[in-house]
Formats: sequence, structure tokens, C-alpha cells
Amino acid sequence: MNAQDNCIFCKIVAGQLPSRKVYEDDDMVAFHDIHPKAPVHLLVIPRLHVDSLADCGAGEVAVLARMMLKVPELARAAGCANGFRTVINTGPDGGQEVYHLHLHVLGGPRHEWKGPLP
Repeated sequence: MNAQDNCIFCKIVAGQLPSRKVYEDDDMVAFHDIHPKAPVHLLVIPRLHVDSLADCGAGEVAVLARMMLKVPELARAAGCANGFRTVINTGPDGGQEVYHLHLHVLGGPRHEWKGPLP
């Protein structure tokens, strides 16, 4: 058994766990965070398991670029026409809790953030 066997995001990608998906293609999946920190809180993840941004190399450049370029479209579709935040927590000191690379997309009225950013 490897770390990917216990990865909650790998299980979402595989359809073994439910999620409120807003987008998916051959490279990525986007869905609502189950513990939102803002009125809109989406997660964008690569289908391929990569522990964190620190573990990315040249082989992940294309999917990372596609993920970043998809974010504005996802944010607008979620009602964030006036702006949004993107956050990638990396490693224990960076606040990463799930060790499968993921991009947080947070939006909503500026003063309605629920606690610290993810």
C-alpha cells in the first residue's frame, strides 16, 4: 500500500468518495471544499497524485498552467466576478493538510472570510 491509496483527493478523482464537482477534464478536477473558509471555496486538483507544489518538476508544468488558467473561469461561474483569491499551501509550515497538490479558490464579499485563510 502506498500513500496514494489513503489519499482523500485520489479517492475523489477515482469516484470512490463523493464531491460537489464543478469541473473535470483529463488533467484536473475542481470541487467545493467541505469545510469552506469563504462563501465560495473551491479546490482544483490534478488527477495525477503529486504531494505538494514543492514536489513538482518539469513534468507538471503543463497541468499546473492549465489549472491556473482554469481558475478565473471557475471563479466567475461561482459568482466571483469582482475578484477571488488563490492559495496553495505547501508543507507542514505552509499549512498543508492534505498531501495531494491542490489550489484553493476563495471568493465572496471581502469582509466575509470565515477565519484564517486555508
